[in-house]
Amino acid sequence: MFKNFLYTLLSLIILPYISNAQPTSKIAPKREFRGVWIATLSNIDWPSRPGLSVDQQKQELIGIFERHKSQGLNAILLQVRPAADAFYGKGREPWSQWLMGKQGLAPAAGFDPLEFAIKEAHFRGMELHAWFNPYRASMNSVTPLSADHVTKKHPEWFFTYGGKKQFDPGIPEVREYITQVILDVVKNYDVDGIHFDDYFYPYPIEGQRINDGDTFYKNPNNFSNIKDWRRNNVDLLIKMVDDSVHHYKKYVKFGISPFGIWRNKYEDPEGSASSGLSNYAELYADSRKWVKEGWVDYINPQIYFTFTRKVAPFGVLLDWWSNNAYGRHVYIGQAAYLVNSRAELAWRNLSEVPNQIRKIRESTRIQGSVFFSSKSLSTVARALGDSLKIDLYKYPALPPQMPWLDETPPNQPLALTADALKDGVHLKWLMPTKAKDGETASGFVIYRFVEGEKISILDPKNILKMSFDDYLTFIDTTTESGKRYSYLVTALDRLKNESEPTGPVGVEIPMAKED
Repeated sequence: MFKNFLYTLLSLIILPYISNAQPTSKIAPKREFRGVWIATLSNIDWPSRPGLSVDQQKQELIGIFERHKSQGLNAILLQVRPAADAFYGKGREPWSQWLMGKQGLAPAAGFDPLEFAIKEAHFRGMELHAWFNPYRASMNSVTPLSADHVTKKHPEWFFTYGGKKQFDPGIPEVREYITQVILDVVKNYDVDGIHFDDYFYPYPIEGQRINDGDTFYKNPNNFSNIKDWRRNNVDLLIKMVDDSVHHYKKYVKFGISPFGIWRNKYEDPEGSASSGLSNYAELYADSRKWVKEGWVDYINPQIYFTFTRKVAPFGVLLDWWSNNAYGRHVYIGQAAYLVNSRAELAWRNLSEVPNQIRKIRESTRIQGSVFFSSKSLSTVARALGDSLKIDLYKYPALPPQMPWLDETPPNQPLALTADALKDGVHLKWLMPTKAKDGETASGFVIYRFVEGEKISILDPKNILKMSFDDYLTFIDTTTESGKRYSYLVTALDRLKNESEPTGPVGVEIPMAKED
């Protein structure tokens, strides 16, 4: 009884004051991964067409980022390597044909699309994950490839399937090459994550066969079954990339977005109650193993199905991935591009995807969503984009924490001041001192409270500004005359661990003078 009394007393004393704990509400979570894929392949999302000027490319990308920020998103998954080519300059592969219209043709001197994208995303409080297609080397046999393309330098590394050149994953030099391509970006760019899509061994095409028998003969790796050997080849790459990325930058996240079904229950009792194509059997990708072994920081299964899809119901697969998270993050890939489509009647229901998001939030082992793709949220799925903006993602959210990579929060910012001037409230602060792990701050969150409002950083509705760069000033231009506000600032490290807040600083906005 005495313990209960003490607990009640402490609650009454502590709760009204500032707290840095995470909210339990699933209605507006303070931490949630809210991503979107921006596809550059065939100019699906950006740039709108090849050959735009640098200014046009920049303006298009800024417009896309602004739209997604307004929709409450906090992560951009930008396709930087669609087909053994590049949307960045500091690497070993030629410029992508979808940038300037010809593979190997550079944009104007001094412009690096990836560098620009990172800066603009961080300014808006969005992570930037560099999205790689690991094995695709060409889209057809007609489009000319640059003399510097890897298929010209090492033709022995590839097989052709469905008219496309594919890296042969069974060749050790191929795995090493792909890893080094990724490390070019890790070492030279300030990315938050490295991201793979679902293309490993190719999706099956009737009448086609994978021509890798000679590779299997030369590099069997003690396997007698070619299917198990293929799965092991993919495993070797995943493990190598994970080790290499974290060796150079521990804070860079590594995630993969596989097809939504690992294995069906009829194939394996541990599989899902579904009956569709599976990663394991058809794509030789043992996606659950990567999570189980801790080779990925997040898995992002593409559950592009409705709740009523008989062969693979959304809810069934969601629950299966929730039960197979193994302590890693699970973000659900959602099919914005199918909204309003004729693929299935349920896609005509504008509540389908919002209800999927609500279902995701019911699970404590699923941390968010990624939408395919960017353009869809302003075209076929415009209503979904509006739902995100005015309801589901109305308030900002920080990406979820990854304690296995870093659980040391930064120290709080120093010397916060707030001054009401003609153009707004000017906030200034100083960088925090180094935390135990040597980090200071890589970003900040500014909270604002109206007089009489409870001062707590638990509720994301009080977030005024979130940015993943190390700015030390901000001007609040959205105040109302005659009102009194309090401000707090917290620091973020690279993995979005959040510091304790500064003490609140109050300011009163003078009444506007009548003319």
